[in-house]
Amino acid sequence: MAFALTLGGITFLMAVIWGSPLVELMRRLKWGKQIRIDGPQTHMVKMGTPAMGGILIVGWILIISILVNIVQLVQALEIAESVIIPLGVMVAYSILGGIDDWQGFRLRPGEGMRARVKIWFQLGIALAATIAIYFFVNDGHGWVAIPTVETLLDIGIFYIPIGVIIIAGTANAVNIVDGLDGLSGIIAATAFAAYGIIAVLRDQQFLVTFCFITVGACFAFLWFNAHPAQMFMGDVGSQALGGALGVVALMTNQWLILPIIAIVPLSSLLSSTLQVLYFKATGGKRLFKMAPLHHHFEIIGWSETQIVQRWWLVAMLSAMIGIALAQV
Repeated sequence: MAFALTLGGITFLMAVIWGSPLVELMRRLKWGKQIRIDGPQTHMVKMGTPAMGGILIVGWILIISILVNIVQLVQALEIAESVIIPLGVMVAYSILGGIDDWQGFRLRPGEGMRARVKIWFQLGIALAATIAIYFFVNDGHGWVAIPTVETLLDIGIFYIPIGVIIIAGTANAVNIVDGLDGLSGIIAATAFAAYGIIAVLRDQQFLVTFCFITVGACFAFLWFNAHPAQMFMGDVGSQALGGALGVVALMTNQWLILPIIAIVPLSSLLSSTLQVLYFKATGGKRLFKMAPLHHHFEIIGWSETQIVQRWWLVAMLSAMIGIALAQV
């Protein structure tokens, strides 16, 4: 635990040092935020803000993880399983998110990759990761921990479709919650800290290290993303963090409590889904004033800072409940 926390601190310091040069580089390359015309009008002042800050997060997680594990990755299969799978998913989703962001800058301003195309890539990455966990980490078992039950339950091959839904769904949920200054970074950091503690309880040292390196990188990003933001995360970061979080939940076998620990991203995803379904079912009526949920509260008068702080309180409380459930 001490080693993991130290690495998290080192990751934070290194990423903060390189944050300003990254902001300047993105400005020169004109990787600026495009604001949708149907979004909150108060966000128009953010037009042009550098919007691929997730590179800072994923880049330093990758660098620190490789430096720490370079010898062990060659020598021990256990470590390879514990690090390569979440790290590989993070990088894969980051590349996909980067393509999405780039298309939003150049090809389809404010829109990005078409959803029906992106979802197939997301599902493919999630399927590869779930199969790797099922066969190489769990030795052909579909383990799930159930609160109050002492032994793990094996759900067999049903684990694979469930795992795909968890990884791809969490990637999209964290992506959707990325809409206010400081929101996605602090929510992701809280969730990874919770699963880092759960990994400590399960003696999964390498997952502990990965989780707290990720927390350090998220904190460094928040240094530049705090209101008013100097840069935004973009899909290059939000999809990567969400996908990796889903993998960590599966590898700790504590994926049943993921909806509790990640209640804020889940609420954002559900609010957007319900908004679309209600709109189609009622011929144009809206369930919320705007989706996802944080925009609804913006419209009714909450400030951006109020929403972020209150959502963080909810995230911390839900993380505490999730950790408690992992111990019973």
